[in-house]
Amino acid sequence: MPRGTHVEGKNIGHIVAYTLSTCVWCKKMKRLLNELGIEYDYIDVDLLEGDEKEQARKEVLRWNHAGSFPTIVIDNKKSINGYEPEKVKELLDS
Repeated sequence: MPRGTHVEGKNIGHIVAYTLSTCVWCKKMKRLLNELGIEYDYIDVDLLEGDEKEQARKEVLRWNHAGSFPTIVIDNKKSINGYEPEKVKELLDS
């Protein structure tokens, strides 16, 4: 997995957010995760280069066939594609 940035918070599973540094919806998703106090890692795919960028793009497509951002992967089992605040809040209840 490409290197990302870790954000401390409540551990509700291994959460990786694939984002773009310039994406408004990605910024909203990060803000929501921060406000909810959820621990996660994020990878700004547009800031990667070479093999890391290619690997991140493949991972996004694995979980989100549209290849859109943000793509949130939870425990390498399921994903939330796009800005879906209700689905993120449901994670806290599960």
